[in-house]
Amino acid sequence: MANASGLFTPSVPSLRLRGRIQTPIGIYRTGFLSPEGFSLMVFCSNPAQGSDKLASGSGASSSESRAPRLVSQGCKLVGCGSAVPTLKVSNDDLAKIVDTSDEWISVRTGIRNRRVLSGKDSLTTLAVEAGRKALQMAQVDPDDVDLVLMCTSTPEDLFGSAPQIQKALGCKSNPLAYDITAACSGFVLGLVSAACHIRGAGFQNVLVIGADALSQYVDWTDRGTCILFGDAAGAVLVQACDSEEDGLFGFDLNSDGDGQRHLNATIKENEMDNALGSNGSVLDFPPKRPSYSCIKMNGKEVFRFAVRSVPQSIESALEKAGLPGSSIDWLLLHQANQRIIDAIATRLEVPPERVISNLANYGNTSAASIPLALDEAVRSGKVKAGHTIAAAGFGAGLTWGSAIVRWR
Repeated sequence: MANASGLFTPSVPSLRLRGRIQTPIGIYRTGFLSPEGFSLMVFCSNPAQGSDKLASGSGASSSESRAPRLVSQGCKLVGCGSAVPTLKVSNDDLAKIVDTSDEWISVRTGIRNRRVLSGKDSLTTLAVEAGRKALQMAQVDPDDVDLVLMCTSTPEDLFGSAPQIQKALGCKSNPLAYDITAACSGFVLGLVSAACHIRGAGFQNVLVIGADALSQYVDWTDRGTCILFGDAAGAVLVQACDSEEDGLFGFDLNSDGDGQRHLNATIKENEMDNALGSNGSVLDFPPKRPSYSCIKMNGKEVFRFAVRSVPQSIESALEKAGLPGSSIDWLLLHQANQRIIDAIATRLEVPPERVISNLANYGNTSAASIPLALDEAVRSGKVKAGHTIAAAGFGAGLTWGSAIVRWR
């Protein structure tokens, strides 16, 4: 199991690069609750130079970058946006193609409708629309974006969709853009990655987009899975700010590859290639063209995993942030299943009126679900400036993570 501790916790182990070169890189971070007061400073150095040089800052030329580097800026969420496909598919529509009903689906999942890509819709166009809305709310010009993070498990290009989004947004300064693949946890990982780029590299504006089109990987004859998923995109603009205004208080990230057997969409051999035979090839060369299987899920095991792991993750993030559970204004979970959302809220003792949910209208939209729900809550006036949100994603990998953030 892998685990990443929260931002700026009092005790952080050194990170070591694995490979032939075993040079340790230490990251020294002050804690939120240090004796000297509230602090958000990060010191980056090479421990091989010795702790005496860390204290004095001497012994290295500027070209070697041996002296510790101080980063004291915070980051905050300043804009959001979302986009969904035109085609709406209701439970009654699904009842026409599989053995199910509106009552059966809504009682077990809380879902009544979902949006599905069709016609001229594409995941890239949805992501661009969501990102543009986030920039407009934040009043940030595309040319001022330093980084675009596309959190998706369903890119339209094997090599990633983020650069195409950067291009379509009109970011003429050619900022870095790359994809993050972590299924339904992807957006939370994107938030944390944005914070690291801002705090550790001095970036000013990072656009984080969560977008997925899982409808393309659903077996539409399997009523156990086809009822759950929809397509969408959501985005937030994370911006650098003074440390006193910092809006990302703490996080907790985890993964457990042993749980992959409960939720996956693995590569399979192309049946057409098998039918055609080897075409005279030997030693299994050239390789056969692969394709992905439909989503396979053990619903009971995923439910147990989410209800057990997510409350622990949120409590850990709160502890690292030095905040009590009562400080949460809103609980914003990945919109997977209303039973899961209700069970997690109950364990955290969060009343229903403080839980954000739009699952009924969109279903499980994977990495898009958290920013999509946030955008609707902000634009409806439910989430206001200064509100503290506990957000958590969980899903395939298995991966799960949480972040304690303040809106604006």
